[in-house]
Amino acid sequence: MSDTELKGWNHLPEVPIKVSPFFTWPLRPAEMLKWVWNSWFLISEKLIVLGIAMISYFWVQPPLEETKTLAFGWIAEIYAWNFALIFVVAGSLHLWFYTYSKQGKKLKYDPRPLMVKGRQFTLGGQIRDNMFWTLGSGVFFWTLYEVIMFWSLANGFMPLLTWAANPIWFAALFLLIPLWESFYFYWIHRLIHIPFLYKHVHSLHHRNINVGPWSGMSMHPVEHAIYLGSVFIHFLVGAHPLHIIFHLQYYTLTAVSTHTGYQGLLVKDQNRLALGTFHHQMHHRYFECNYGSLEMPWDKWFGSFHDGTVTANEKMQERRKRIMGK
Repeated sequence: MSDTELKGWNHLPEVPIKVSPFFTWPLRPAEMLKWVWNSWFLISEKLIVLGIAMISYFWVQPPLEETKTLAFGWIAEIYAWNFALIFVVAGSLHLWFYTYSKQGKKLKYDPRPLMVKGRQFTLGGQIRDNMFWTLGSGVFFWTLYEVIMFWSLANGFMPLLTWAANPIWFAALFLLIPLWESFYFYWIHRLIHIPFLYKHVHSLHHRNINVGPWSGMSMHPVEHAIYLGSVFIHFLVGAHPLHIIFHLQYYTLTAVSTHTGYQGLLVKDQNRLALGTFHHQMHHRYFECNYGSLEMPWDKWFGSFHDGTVTANEKMQERRKRIMGK
């Protein structure tokens, strides 16, 4: 590792890390098209989640008319599906990367193993702690918000968007939900880094300095309530049940996949599926940087962006000293 590379990491991606070209000037259409293509097409997290959402809608989702009345049956079905879904996704990624170590340390950012023990964890170990909060509070709020949204749609309390009424907007909404996530996530993330909320709420998620698949949705119930609350935008922006399902699955399942601790999934030594981002991995280690995501450059605009270079790291250390008053 050279003097121009950050110390203490097992794997470093290409740096400096780049934000979406949709927010850089001058606009470069070719780069913008490439960004959308790489984000969505061939094999991507977004496309996989959209596929899971469609399976959920056509095979599991109760008819909208049935959700007009709150009933144990259809609510329990949604809860069981959500529980099974995140258990399989997070569990499979954990088995692949950590239990069976199929990639070893190839593309793994942090060289250290996950923590087996630790008094800071609710159940005494990182993985048990993460599973407890993910499967308990996480699945509860995920299901609760789906129930609220489906019931509201069925009873006419929010606008219903259908393919027949507006096919262009129907399709475009899937592209816009990740953009809304980037906007929403940055601001609520800054909010829960306020000292009081950090100490009593967000610090639970930051027990994971070195992250694994179960870390993504390991949060305090208050944080789950805030984080998944992004779906309530659809009380203003009309949606179809498929959009609601995709929206919440995108928030939950990509939280799992982006916290694998690995840049991607290797198949025959080729990175076939982009997963964890170094951008957010640095947030878990350095705390006071990279509050948002790369879809919208809020961190660049507000001076908290760490692009993975030594120069950015030095600036972050200076910023941290100013914040601490040293």
